[in-house]
Amino acid sequence: MPDLVLPQVEAYAAAQSLPETPVRRALREETHRTMEFARMLVGPLEGGFLHLMARLVRAERVLEIGMFTGYSALCFAEALPAHGRVVTCEVDEESAAVARRFFSQSPHGAKIEIRMGPALETMADLTGPFDVIFIDADKQNYVNYYRRAVELLSPRGVILIDNVLWDGQVLLDPPPDDRTAAIQELNRIVAADSRVNAVLATIRDGLWIITPTASH
Repeated sequence: MPDLVLPQVEAYAAAQSLPETPVRRALREETHRTMEFARMLVGPLEGGFLHLMARLVRAERVLEIGMFTGYSALCFAEALPAHGRVVTCEVDEESAAVARRFFSQSPHGAKIEIRMGPALETMADLTGPFDVIFIDADKQNYVNYYRRAVELLSPRGVILIDNVLWDGQVLLDPPPDDRTAAIQELNRIVAADSRVNAVLATIRDGLWIITPTASH
């Protein structure tokens, strides 16, 4: 799959940005060493952006859809006050086991609550508001995740949705597969949703940055 941003450009940007904590660096390195789909990790540059967004909205509650090995959950937890909480959803036990091990090594790990099982079921049982909602899970459910996220979002909050340029495949018509089609549908829905203000940023593989409009 192509890199939308040259690797050396991303490396330069990361080097100028918020540094990784030692726990996050160790987690990233182990994920790349041991996990088959390590490319799903958000990495230090996007991780720094997620951390900063949580600080900007003064987040106290974060909801994450799709934890993988826990890198982004740690980015959020490190940005929260002592009483803050990250609720993160995951279905893969192997990934969750890695995350638990590294959460236990972080002074911020106690802020993170892992919910195992289908994320839509978890979301249905949750009560808002959440100040940050990060969606980075199965693409076929992106529209469903987004619709529920809008219901759970705080008035000052932000929804962040990853992989919404999908290695540039969103430009293809017809879409080559169901995942691409689902992301294209999400992008159309977000762009037309009068309840939100949204920018599709060309960060890594594309990231929606979505806030409620003043009337919502």
